[in-house]
Amino acid sequence: MKRKLIAAIGIAGMMVSIAACGDSGSGDSKGSDAKELTVWLTVDAQNNWPELVKAADAAVQKKHPGVKVNHEYYGWPDKNAKLDAVLATDKAPDVVEMGNTEMLGYMVKGAFAPLDASKFENSDAWLDGLEASVTYEGKTYGVPYYAGGRVGNWRKDVFAAAGVKAAPKTYAELTAALDKVQKKEGDKFSAWYQPTRDWYAAMSFVYDAGGSIATESGGQWKANLSSPESLKGLTEYKKVVDSYMHGDKTKDESDRYIVYGQGKSGMIFGAAWEGATAADPKNDKTGKLKDNLENFVMPGPSGKNLPVFLGGSDLAVPVKSDAQDLAAEWIAAFTGKDGQKGLMAKGNLPNNLTDLASLKSDPATVVPATAAESSWFVPMAPGWGQVEKAQVLQTMLQSIGTGKKSVEDAAKEADAAIDKVINTK
Repeated sequence: MKRKLIAAIGIAGMMVSIAACGDSGSGDSKGSDAKELTVWLTVDAQNNWPELVKAADAAVQKKHPGVKVNHEYYGWPDKNAKLDAVLATDKAPDVVEMGNTEMLGYMVKGAFAPLDASKFENSDAWLDGLEASVTYEGKTYGVPYYAGGRVGNWRKDVFAAAGVKAAPKTYAELTAALDKVQKKEGDKFSAWYQPTRDWYAAMSFVYDAGGSIATESGGQWKANLSSPESLKGLTEYKKVVDSYMHGDKTKDESDRYIVYGQGKSGMIFGAAWEGATAADPKNDKTGKLKDNLENFVMPGPSGKNLPVFLGGSDLAVPVKSDAQDLAAEWIAAFTGKDGQKGLMAKGNLPNNLTDLASLKSDPATVVPATAAESSWFVPMAPGWGQVEKAQVLQTMLQSIGTGKKSVEDAAKEADAAIDKVINTK
């Protein structure tokens, strides 16, 4: 694999050699006898499951007496800027938590050391969307930590008033229920509040129809939104927006839970936490949401469950770490069976299908667990970060949703924009 090793993403000119940094995938020991380990995690771990962190520390220290484990915790907005800066020095952490959508840019630049996936429990059953996020050009550069899925969430009172008593199991049931609500409530109400620019939702329809954002062949990526399958998914998405979304069609999903809490919509499709957050008294302007919201698995037009984008966290080992082997051991302890059990107890989805299956027997977790079984992820192409930065998909979807362009023309234009940068490192 040809790759430039850049010490800090976004810091131009910072180059180090592969030979100098070593390669933990080569079979050579690197840092297994280290006496100190520095682990960077986000404040989620510090605030919500510190006992799991301590258990991983203890497991490593039991095997390596005398090892000191240092922890630093960061908020999501601050972490990457600090990481970029430190990767330009010789003070890199040994383990760092990354959002799964953040991994690609760092893998492309060679900032993380390759890992042996077989050394991590249940790696053969990692959730598809999470496994994709740590894989680049056939090598594994991280370990999935935990996941968060997307589900449908509806107001039982609104749908009951329209004669719908049970959450939909099929797409035909879903649209029939939405039609009833829309007819009863009128055009100032969104039976389904679906922000037009929400590309996570739109691409779920694309993948459900057998399409994709881009495809890879012979090491080269090519945009695929103009394929018949992708156009079918985009057309269905437009139908949803046209039929049930009567809000501002230039908005994204960032404040969806706030809009939902205002009481002018009957359902949403979003992250599993959004419904509960809308029902929080500070967001619920109706005073009715707490006892009336219900999550359900989103059915897709294909007849299968709608594939969802899985958000989540991964753990990686910077290539400049002097304790790569020990870092991998800490990650294995933290993400192993006991760690996943602890994370599930805190309301997270596990990183693998084996543990996910256990959540399906619990009424409290069956919906997000079932939804997570079918997932998709972004193209793991070197230039994908540039596609996201340019908001190519959001622009396409707004053009489609507002009627500025036809589905075909908007998709063709998006493909052209994607093809310009997707293979650029």
